[in-house]
Amino acid sequence: MAIIPGAEPFFFPGGSRGALLIHGFTGSPSEMRLLGEDLHTRGYTVLGPRLCGHGTSEADLAQTGWLHWYSAVEDGYHLLKSLCRDVYVAGLSMGGLLALKLAAEYPVARVASLSAPIFLADKRLPLLPIYRLFRGYVPKRRRKMDVADIYNVAYGQTPLSSLNSLLELIKQVDGLLPAIAAPALVMQSRSEHTVLPASASHIYERLGSQEKELAWLDRSGHVITLDIEREQVYQAIGEFFAGGNSEHEGTE
Repeated sequence: MAIIPGAEPFFFPGGSRGALLIHGFTGSPSEMRLLGEDLHTRGYTVLGPRLCGHGTSEADLAQTGWLHWYSAVEDGYHLLKSLCRDVYVAGLSMGGLLALKLAAEYPVARVASLSAPIFLADKRLPLLPIYRLFRGYVPKRRRKMDVADIYNVAYGQTPLSSLNSLLELIKQVDGLLPAIAAPALVMQSRSEHTVLPASASHIYERLGSQEKELAWLDRSGHVITLDIEREQVYQAIGEFFAGGNSEHEGTE
């Protein structure tokens, strides 16, 4: 199983605070790497795992489902927890769902959900069972961003079997939101065309967290960790993980 160059997992040793960064559906750890580099400069030990079926081939992804993806997240959590005093978690898109599920089931210090789907924009989704009778994959478009290609490694098509599992994950995580107690940050762009902005409001309102923030972007697409407002995203997550107090950054 050959990993596509750039899609490898990454690990940046640092201090006693660990940051687990979870990539999105059909994506790879590359889309979280710049965020990871930023958090590493703030003193975190950073791990970006590669979810099962990702970063190799669409055929590999078609053989997996959300239980496989979540198992990679659990492994990453246990690894970081063995090295660090506290584990912070951030996830993009489907990774945001997995981050929220982790926060519902494990003690995490803080959780950041970025562009996580509850409501998807594709109007064809109700017809998914019919589409699966005739085809196994659908092509996907990826927005061109002003970063090196090595940071934007993703598949060019989506396996419909795995998409069905993603829809199952959405339903499960939606039910878990009230059980989440960890401080939570929800971020989304109003301009994106993959996940409806109502998803962010829905997640924020249903979260059980007493401390929670909802942050909007105006010019980015779905992959906010790489798009035009990425520095704003990194700063917001850095401040949120530090408890909103910048003097905590880079300290133990």
